[in-house]
Amino acid sequence: MDFDLKAYVAEKRKIIDEALDRYLPPVGGMEGRVVEAARYSLFAGGKRLRPILSIAAHEACGGSSKALLPVACALEMIHTYSLIHDDLPAMDNDDFRRGKPTNHKVFGEAVAILAGDLLLTYAFELMAEHALEDKSGSVIRAIYVIAKASGLRGMVGGQMIDLVCEGQEVDLATVEYMHARKTGALITASVQVGAILSGTSESQIEQMGRYGRHLGLAFQITDDLLDITGSLQEMGKTPGSDIRKGKRTYPLLVGIEESKRMAKEHVKSALSAISDYDEKADPLRAIAKYVLERSK
Repeated sequence: MDFDLKAYVAEKRKIIDEALDRYLPPVGGMEGRVVEAARYSLFAGGKRLRPILSIAAHEACGGSSKALLPVACALEMIHTYSLIHDDLPAMDNDDFRRGKPTNHKVFGEAVAILAGDLLLTYAFELMAEHALEDKSGSVIRAIYVIAKASGLRGMVGGQMIDLVCEGQEVDLATVEYMHARKTGALITASVQVGAILSGTSESQIEQMGRYGRHLGLAFQITDDLLDITGSLQEMGKTPGSDIRKGKRTYPLLVGIEESKRMAKEHVKSALSAISDYDEKADPLRAIAKYVLERSK
C-alpha cells in the first residue's frame, strides 16, 4: 500500500502547531504587540516542511529523543523569521506571504523586524534550555548545525549573494551556490539534526545530509518554476515577483524544461542517499516525490 503522505503531514503538523503555541509566549504586557506579530506569521498556514523533515529523519534513524520536538519547533521559528525579514521593503518588498498580507503590511516595519528577531532568538533559547538537560551533547551539536545553516555560511550568506546578483549576469554554478545556502542549508540542517538527535552513526548522518542537500535544491528549482507558472492561491505570494525584481532563477538561466529535468535529478539523488533505509524512511521518500508534484 502506498504511503499516505497527506495523513502523515496532517498528524505531524498538528503536533508541531500545538507545541509552537505552548512554547511561544502569550500576547500580553507592553511588549505584547511584537509577540502578536510573531504569532501572526508563525501561524499563518505554513507547510511545516522543516520540522516535519526533522521528525521524519529522526524516525527513519530509530530515534526517540525528548529534545526533538523543541528543536523541530525552533527550525520553524527560524524559517518564519527569515520570511518576515525577506518580505521587508528593504529586501524583497513582498505584499503577501502564505496567502495573507506580509507582517510589515499588518504591523509596520519596526514591529516586523522585532518579530523576526524574537523568533530567531527565542528559537535558540528554546534549544539551549533543552541542551542543559541533555548529557549526550547531541542537542549542542544540533544547535551548532542549525546556527551554521542560519548564518553567514547558510541563509544570511545566501541572501547576501541573492542581493548582489539581482539584475546581474551570473552562471548556473553561482545560482546553485546561492540557493544551496539561502534555501538548502536549513532544509539540510533539518534532516541532519533529526538524525543527530537519534544518536545514529556518522555514516547515517552523512546520508541524511546528502538527502537534504539534494532535496533543498529540488525544492528551490520547483519554487522558481512556480513563480512563473503558479498562482497566488498555489504559492501564497504574488507570482512573477522574482522576474520583476531581476532575480537569478533556474528557469531564467536554463529554461523551464531543463529546470524540471534538474529537479528530477536532484530528487533521484535524494532518494538514492536513503536507499539503504527500511520503510521507516517512507515519509522522507514521499516528501521528495511531493516536491516534484509542486511544479506540475
